[in-house]
Amino acid sequence: MKTPIIVINFKAYSESLGERSMELAKMAEAVARETGVTICVAPQWVDVKTVAKEVGVPVFVQAVDSAASGAFTGATTIEAAKDAGADGIIVNHSERRIGISLISELVLGARGLGLISLVCADTPDATAAVSVLNPDFVAIEPPELIGTGIPVSKAKPEIVTRAIEKVRATGSSSKVICGAGITTDEDVVAALRLGTVGVLLASGVVKAKDPYSVTLAMARASLLK
Repeated sequence: MKTPIIVINFKAYSESLGERSMELAKMAEAVARETGVTICVAPQWVDVKTVAKEVGVPVFVQAVDSAASGAFTGATTIEAAKDAGADGIIVNHSERRIGISLISELVLGARGLGLISLVCADTPDATAAVSVLNPDFVAIEPPELIGTGIPVSKAKPEIVTRAIEKVRATGSSSKVICGAGITTDEDVVAALRLGTVGVLLASGVVKAKDPYSVTLAMARASLLK
């Protein structure tokens, strides 16, 4: 996947449900076409199939519960994500923490089905640990900054740089992005200058008064770092 990347997690916000999910996804597609920057979207599960069918940007499933199909009531499986038309999965987000064994199963399962894997971690050590599994991307995302509007790239830049150093030391092929508190184009530039290849964000775009302008500014800024 071409970098830099901007991954927009729609979470379970009412602003991203149903028709509004499609509007956000088409907005992301418009920005991607205008700037050439890779914009990925992660709709709510109920909207994944519709969005994946209608837009030309990478679509991620926000969380996956199982690498295998079977008698798992209410579970989202990798097979289901693939069947819905998703291009990738987000694993171990701070709001959906799982163990390293399941992370490994999901990364391997995604690879086997040709899906992109993005694994989140909350500390530099945890980021290095999951990078050993060689997911496509690892996201360093301190949970205490999520949704605060205070970007980790500015508040705690040393966390990002340490995470990158530790990932490189493992010899992993994973690319590092960062999340938590990303709301402006300046936040994106700060993250890229620290050595990441992109950002993971949610409310900064989904709850913005003008999501298009915010996303466009971020995409343009990512090209000028």
